Amino acid sequence: MAIWDDVIPERDAEVFAAAGWGRRAGYGERPAIMVIDMNYNFCGDKREPILESIKRWHFSCGERAWDGIEATQKILGLAREKRLPIIYTTNPRRADGFDLGVWGLKGSRSAEEVDVMGHKGNEIVAEVAPLPGDLFIEKRKPSAFFGTPLISHLTNMKADSLIMTGTTTSGCVRASAVDALSYDIRVTIPEEAVFDRGEISHKIALFDLHMKYVDVTTLADVLSYLDKLPAGLFDATYPPAAAAARLGESWS
Repeated sequence: MAIWDDVIPERDAEVFAAAGWGRRAGYGERPAIMVIDMNYNFCGDKREPILESIKRWHFSCGERAWDGIEATQKILGLAREKRLPIIYTTNPRRADGFDLGVWGLKGSRSAEEVDVMGHKGNEIVAEVAPLPGDLFIEKRKPSAFFGTPLISHLTNMKADSLIMTGTTTSGCVRASAVDALSYDIRVTIPEEAVFDRGEISHKIALFDLHMKYVDVTTLADVLSYLDKLPAGLFDATYPPAAAAARLGESWS
C-alpha cells in the first residue's frame, strides 16, 4: 500500500494507471545524497507536537520532522561508508528580508527573527549536520537548483542521480526534484526521509512526483540499493570524500 492510497480518489488512481503513469525509472549508477533544508526553522530543536513547535519555530514540521531525521541518519551513515557525495541545502536570509522577495508575502510571520541570516534557525540540525568534505548549497528559492551551482557540481562529479531527503515534501523537495528531472538527473525519494507540515500535502506531493517525475520508494529499498554500491565511486571526481575518509573524519 502506497502512503497516498488513503487520500487519492479511486477515479484518479484508475486514470493514472490507465494512462501508464507511475512506472519506476530506476536508480542511477553514480548517486549523490541530498539533504534539503533540514534546519531548525523547519524541524524545531526537539521532538514535540507540531502545534507546540510552531509557537517558537513557525516553519516547523513538528514530530514528523524528527521521524525524517532518523531515517536520514541511516541513509547518511551508509552513504558515508561508500564515500558518496552528500549535498546539503539551507536558506539563510538578509536581515532586511529583501532576498525573500514575493515569497514573504505568503506568510504573516515571515519577518520573525528565526528567518534572519546567522540565526540558529538556518543551521542544519546537529543530528544530520554536514561533515568535512560535504557540499553545502545556500539557496533563496524553493529549488536547490535555482540560482545555485548545484548542477555544475553534479556535472563535475559525473553524478547521474540523487537520493533526496528533507523538507518540505510539497515545497522545496518537490521543486528540487522537478528541476533535477529537467536536467535529466534521476531522483529517488525514500518516503520516510521527507516530511511536510501538512500530511495531505505530503501524500499528494509524493503521489504526483511518483506518477510523473521521480521514484518514490521506501527507506529499506534505498538502504538496500546503497549497500550494494562499491565504495569509492566518486574518489576520482570528488576528492574531498576520499580525503576525509583517509583523514578519519568520521565518515561512517
